[in-house]
Amino acid sequence: MASAGTGPVTGAAREFVVEADGGSRGNPGPAGYGAVVLDAATGELLAETAEYLGVVTNNVAEYRGLLAGLRAAYALDPSATVHVRMDSKLVVEQMSGRWKIKHPDMKPLAAQAAGVFPPGRVTYEWIPRASNKHADRLANEAMDAGARGEQWSPPASPARETGAGGAAEADVRAARSAASSGAAAESPRPRSAEPAQARGERDAEAARAPGGRVAEAAQASGGQVAEAAPAPRAGGATAAPGSGTRAAGKTAAPGWGPPDMGAPATFVLLRHGETPLTPQKRFSGSGGSDPSLSAVGREQAEKVAEGLARRGTIQAVVASPLARTRETAAVVAARLGLEVEIEDGLRETDFGAWEGLTFAEVRERYPDDLNAWLASPDARPTGGGESFAATGARVAAARDKLVAAYAGRTVLLVSHVTPIKTFIRLALGAPPESLFRMELSAASLSAVAYYADGGASLRLFNETSHLR
Repeated sequence: MASAGTGPVTGAAREFVVEADGGSRGNPGPAGYGAVVLDAATGELLAETAEYLGVVTNNVAEYRGLLAGLRAAYALDPSATVHVRMDSKLVVEQMSGRWKIKHPDMKPLAAQAAGVFPPGRVTYEWIPRASNKHADRLANEAMDAGARGEQWSPPASPARETGAGGAAEADVRAARSAASSGAAAESPRPRSAEPAQARGERDAEAARAPGGRVAEAAQASGGQVAEAAPAPRAGGATAAPGSGTRAAGKTAAPGWGPPDMGAPATFVLLRHGETPLTPQKRFSGSGGSDPSLSAVGREQAEKVAEGLARRGTIQAVVASPLARTRETAAVVAARLGLEVEIEDGLRETDFGAWEGLTFAEVRERYPDDLNAWLASPDARPTGGGESFAATGARVAAARDKLVAAYAGRTVLLVSHVTPIKTFIRLALGAPPESLFRMELSAASLSAVAYYADGGASLRLFNETSHLR
């Protein structure tokens, strides 16, 4: 089952991505796992491993896949850091410490997986099943081999895994095609052993996969776009000999973008929770009373925090300097165990003399100024407020700064109506007047992924009910 390899790689510590999966046909039934190790900056496929396990459950097979993937990564570089990507929410949540491990068959496997690398060197991310097709295919190959009375072994030629037009890239194209149709691709193996809670959340999120370039697009427990894989880096190691493990060449990089662009910087855009002014629909910008969250707003922030924590994918939190955004961000960050960074470019527009007024009150008091403001992005609110053109320039500068700082990572940006609409408008290439055609609910989520070529993909979740 083992293929030739060169043993552990020496030199500076590297970063790997491990994608693993396992399945059982019958649950328990004939089972197998598959796992791959990728260089985290280039997406180069460094090793594959798969094995037929006999009769076990889905969850045991998934844990065995995780363990095999971690061991393959350790064989390549014991000093590496590893980012694990799996479509088993159960395994990801348990290994991240958010869910307890109760089943006696999984406790020892989880302990072994936790012991491969020192604590803190392995992170976990849930991905949709359509984005885990390589490991899924290997698991099915192992089960097919078992049905023939054989163990999985690598094919004579790895050509299908390398180069343009290879199977791996075909998998990516198929996943994108499925995403464009609004449904994630399914492999033939059953998932009946996974707890209904984890399976239901995964299937619901996979079915909501966005179109366009976004192939992996998972959301946070009903709202958040999932992280792209850590940005891949060049390397060229071959796998050490091991059961069912083979070295391989380059394959499609993990993440939303094509391999030559790497993983995007993904911004999950969260509008702050309600303030006393929100339900009254009053102008509330940078130049007003700077209201705090209301009781409803704090409850909304808690619900968002709960939903994001269940996903466990946000890697940083950045907020506008205003009170309502800092309070919302603090609630979420505390739940996620992160610190809040402040970015002035995320603050709301200054609405000048209109602060605290309703639209009807502004129309009554300042009709000419309001008409000019509605007609041109260069017009400023009465009393020296900020034009939408100025807000757009400020937000674009903040965007560029944050994209550079968080390339390949997923960041929660806690901001306001106008800046979030501006992120969306700029991502779509829409005209300034599109700002008046959008509505964002309090504590709603949107997301934009930014690629190395300057392109962007957008997803909206403009409701808060999905977090309840």
